[in-house]
Amino acid sequence: MEYRKRLEGLGMAWPNLERPDFPFAPAVRVGDTVYISGQIPEIGNDIVVTGQVGREIDLAAAQNAAALCGANIVYWLYKELDGDLDRVVRIAKLTVYVNAVPGFDAFSQVGNGASVFFLKLFGARGEHARAALGMAGLPANVPVEVDAIVHVR
Repeated sequence: MEYRKRLEGLGMAWPNLERPDFPFAPAVRVGDTVYISGQIPEIGNDIVVTGQVGREIDLAAAQNAAALCGANIVYWLYKELDGDLDRVVRIAKLTVYVNAVPGFDAFSQVGNGASVFFLKLFGARGEHARAALGMAGLPANVPVEVDAIVHVR
């Protein structure tokens, strides 16, 4: 598959996630819009990065974690679209949540890890609106979580 090769070209393995036993879905399609729940930096069932940005996690590691969250978004999008990522019209919106120490203010730079990932994977279809927000904490003490809204056909 072309997208798997693109992902590997970005230095990432194709995600292999299981639907968590949560009272919400990883992805929901309403018409021509897919909403992807917040994704964390996990590979398989393992959370691979924990800690606060500005304490245990530096900016580069946070950007890499945001890119991994992006890869996991692509996985659930792939599942929702029955394996056809060519149906993606546009990544419309990302929200990047950053678990950071007080005084850290480079939330946008952390978010760039996810944004650049989508631009490299989808080209012009990956350009999106975005918000990057600082949090006092995130689930499982991950440094970053990313959700997405995607226009599809």
